[in-house]
Amino acid sequence: MPYGFVAFHYPAPEHVEEFLGRCHQVAEASRTQPGFLSVEVWTTPDADAVVTTGAFASEEAFRAAADVARELGATPDGLSDLEVRPRQVHFLVSR
Repeated sequence: MPYGFVAFHYPAPEHVEEFLGRCHQVAEASRTQPGFLSVEVWTTPDADAVVTTGAFASEEAFRAAADVARELGATPDGLSDLEVRPRQVHFLVSR
């Protein structure tokens, strides 16, 4: 069953570009993983939030990609040192 996510991240204004760079690095690594379907990195028009989306063939494929992201220094399970407030993550399943 396809498994996805939408995550709202809130980097400090002075760290938005660095945070975006990290998101794109993780996105590129995700694209090479088995079960990868899609990934996108967005910002709100005022750049107050960075929004990441992704879809994988299964929850297991997503979890494996999250492990790769951790190896790159990403924090898929919590607040990074660049964020000023907790992120909001919503997991999705296709039915």
